[in-house]
Amino acid sequence: MIIRRKSKQISIGNVKIGGDAPISVQSMCNTDTRDITATLNQIEELACAGCEIIRLAVLNKDAATAIKDIVKKSPLPVVADIHFDYRLALQCIENGIHALRINPGNIGNREHTIKVVKEAKAHDIPIRIGINAGSLEKEFASQDIPLADKMIKSALRHIEILEDLNFYDIKLSLKSSDVMTTIEAYQKVSSIIDYPLHLGVTEAGTLKSGLIKSSIGLGTLLAQGIGDTIRVSLTENPVEEVYAGFGILKAMGLRQHGINFISCPTCGRTQIDLIGLAKKVEDRFKNMDLPITIAVMGCPVNGPGEAKHADFGIAGAIGEGYIFKKGEIVARVPESDLINSLENIIMKSYSSVK
Repeated sequence: MIIRRKSKQISIGNVKIGGDAPISVQSMCNTDTRDITATLNQIEELACAGCEIIRLAVLNKDAATAIKDIVKKSPLPVVADIHFDYRLALQCIENGIHALRINPGNIGNREHTIKVVKEAKAHDIPIRIGINAGSLEKEFASQDIPLADKMIKSALRHIEILEDLNFYDIKLSLKSSDVMTTIEAYQKVSSIIDYPLHLGVTEAGTLKSGLIKSSIGLGTLLAQGIGDTIRVSLTENPVEEVYAGFGILKAMGLRQHGINFISCPTCGRTQIDLIGLAKKVEDRFKNMDLPITIAVMGCPVNGPGEAKHADFGIAGAIGEGYIFKKGEIVARVPESDLINSLENIIMKSYSSVK
């Protein structure tokens, strides 16, 4: 059983982060924030996939203006991602943003920071301090110490700026594209502060490579009880980030969202297009939010027995397949009818239980 690190709790809209709240999954839109319709469409798509918090890039005044309409219509709490320009932060707060991602030391002089913090406090807007290994301040980047320690020094300075202004509604991230640096930074900082931590391996890569890096980085930290909210950064449709995030949490027993899907590797006994079948089954049921395990196995001889722990499953044969429930075969159907028949049996069985 994973014992989670004790952290303060903050709220982003109606989503609680830290404390005893579930580890939340978030993503970031890749639309132009100024395009309100496109952005809302993507937010809706992400919400349907299970996303719980969404972040938007705010590059200029027009984007900050668009925030007002987006927040009003968004089904998810919205975080504004802002760099350097404190005026954009103030405009987003005025327009109803739920949280800011901003580094207080990078938005100009102290007076600018005071203005942002004052308004954030007045509107109960939390601030995420986002430290990225690739964009450290020169004073830290030039030091002859491990990169993770440079990141922590930067983070602590930004935290100090906010705490000196009596602002404590803080969340922190320390991201690197290097997995081991990311792990080290979070491990060390988790014993220094008790603010909630946003986990992520930044610039992780495309779907395959990015998922591998993120699974190792996030999985290692989550197994140690570190982390209160996560984003799996992928060069891909953001929806895939959400599926990946919940997949990681589900594999570790930290969240139950959607079905648990398992399938066997192919071997010489397989006489059905197992790879194609497994992909189709996973796609068909990816949005089914039932607490069940579905298995796709390659042969009827060993399949049902090896996957008897699964609630439902398919075992392939020549031109047909067997549908089983808790290891017991309940139907034999042509290959073309396997997925529809499986869905019908699941829905019938589940509705009878309900």
